[in-house]
Amino acid sequence: MSSVSIAEAKAHLSAIVERAAAGETVRITRRGKTVAQITAADSQRKPVDAAALRAMVVGMPAQGDSAGDFMRRMRDGERY
Repeated sequence: MSSVSIAEAKAHLSAIVERAAAGETVRITRRGKTVAQITAADSQRKPVDAAALRAMVVGMPAQGDSAGDFMRRMRDGERY
């Protein structure tokens, strides 16, 4: 775990974020006292299951209008 001053954190934020993303915990200090801590985010994105997505889309009804007609109807129709 390393510590940096607020001034250094402000000047080198991108590098500090990269260090945190790599797993290092970086503490930010003001006048020698820790005021914040940057760590890597806990959650990662889950991969998309293409087969499940395809199965869901197959069951959806097709839209009868073209996208332009749909938007025109939404825009010109009864509002709110």
